[in-house]
Amino acid sequence: MTNLAPLFALAGPPSEGESPLASFVLMGIIFGIFYFVLILPMRQKQKKLDELVARLKPGDKIILSAGIFGTVEGVEPDGLLVRVSDKTKIKVLRSAVAGLQAAPQAESK
Repeated sequence: MTNLAPLFALAGPPSEGESPLASFVLMGIIFGIFYFVLILPMRQKQKKLDELVARLKPGDKIILSAGIFGTVEGVEPDGLLVRVSDKTKIKVLRSAVAGLQAAPQAESK
């Protein structure tokens, strides 16, 4: 076991001027910043993805989370039937959908 006494000595004695309420408010502010910077954007992104997956229909071109490009052939209650090549169809979970394929952009010169 390591001796932590030198670390406590460097920290100094506890200050009596700081109230517990001030540190509680500071922790609340830190959590608020954390929520608005990290948690809220992730929840909004996940909500948009869930709506996209719910609207999938046969013929939609999708990208799976494994990086596989495919076309939705069938929609089932527990997953999707995805065509990845002419003769290859795979069944995947709805949670494996990462997004829709972007439409190809025409090159302008």
